[in-house]
Amino acid sequence: MKVVKFGGSSVASGEQFRKVANIIERDSQRKIVIVSAPGKRYNDDVKTTDLLITLAESVTTDGYDQEIFNAIIKRYEEIVRDLSLHTELIDEVRMSLEDAIDRYRHQQARLLDVLKSSGENNNAKLMAAYLASLGYEVSYVSPQEAGMMVTDEPGNAQILPESYELLAKLKERSGILVIPGFFGYSHEGHIVTFPRGGSDITGSIVAAGVDADEYENFTDVDSIYCVNPLMVNNPCELKELTYREMRELAYSGFSVFHDEALQPVVEKGIPVCVKNTNRPEAPGTCIVAERKLNGQPVIGIASDNGFCSLNVSKYLMNRELGFGRRLLAILEDEGISYEHTPSGIDNMSVIIRCERFMNGKEERIMQRIRTELEVDQIHIERDLAMIMVVGEGMNRAVGIAAKATKALAEAGVNLKMINQGSSEVSMMFGVEVNDVHKAVNCLYKAYF
Repeated sequence: MKVVKFGGSSVASGEQFRKVANIIERDSQRKIVIVSAPGKRYNDDVKTTDLLITLAESVTTDGYDQEIFNAIIKRYEEIVRDLSLHTELIDEVRMSLEDAIDRYRHQQARLLDVLKSSGENNNAKLMAAYLASLGYEVSYVSPQEAGMMVTDEPGNAQILPESYELLAKLKERSGILVIPGFFGYSHEGHIVTFPRGGSDITGSIVAAGVDADEYENFTDVDSIYCVNPLMVNNPCELKELTYREMRELAYSGFSVFHDEALQPVVEKGIPVCVKNTNRPEAPGTCIVAERKLNGQPVIGIASDNGFCSLNVSKYLMNRELGFGRRLLAILEDEGISYEHTPSGIDNMSVIIRCERFMNGKEERIMQRIRTELEVDQIHIERDLAMIMVVGEGMNRAVGIAAKATKALAEAGVNLKMINQGSSEVSMMFGVEVNDVHKAVNCLYKAYF
């Protein structure tokens, strides 16, 4: 059995629905289908999920943005009419949105979750109807029916362990099962969404639950590239990489795969194959537990913007018992997670995503560090980008860091930070945002 997930661009139009049906038809093992909300049909298009978020934000006690509402309905209407499905499906979409707004008008977090999830939910119903019209035995299965039980944290659902036993029962059902991605149900009966990109998470959870032979993730590229093709011309395609390598690259900006989505399949050892809906004959990229290194220590380079560095200095910091713990406890009190903590004997830096310093948290944290830790200096450095160099073979190769620093120096890139994890699967470099494109290109030339 294979679990097959189709991303937003793969289910954005009637034409794409036909491609999905052809892909399912080619392999009888593709029994469980996970669908996203309709994505972009062209470069300047707007994703349905973004429209739904805008709609949720427009809801007041008096009404909502009718123009946005109509735009959402139109997206589904175009798919229904293109595929010659029953027009009652359009009415169902309209009623589901109106019901959600009426029911949760005064509960903003719940309203946002229900409206966001409707993108996947309604698209799954359309997909099931379309496959049925082609003569397949097919069932739409809601996440609640499937057993997708999650924590009751709006916008940040976490799967509950009991779900896997419930999901295993899906193996007993006949025909093709179509399940919407991105959300589950809490014990309180609420719809709760995973973090953005959560359809990947749903697919991974379901694959683990049914102990699938393979989890196929269909998107709009032939394979995963060793570097963002928008930053480097004609980069190398990756035929195979490990779970650890993919996790590092996804965290650092690879948009092909959500960085939290691998955990369930990693625990079960289920291989993941990333393929192109528009060119399903292409071999794609397989993500596996182990691979042959083939003499190439570095497999990929990823970058991400939006970081800042909280820099703290205090003389004899290294002799002050518990200093680091107390600093991080202040961040914990404000609900802020950190990314990295490079340090010296008298200084310590904490790399944080800038978005986490909202709602006055920055001022409170700075003041607490000054008064509670009695530091000599404290300042925040902004506009940082993090570049990750990743590869299972790095820990066995000599001169990996030297090659990077030499390339960056020759390109005139000022290094703000360098950090290597104990696993030695990755090495991270901090640079100014304005230098990230130049830095990625020079590293690519150095390693590839």
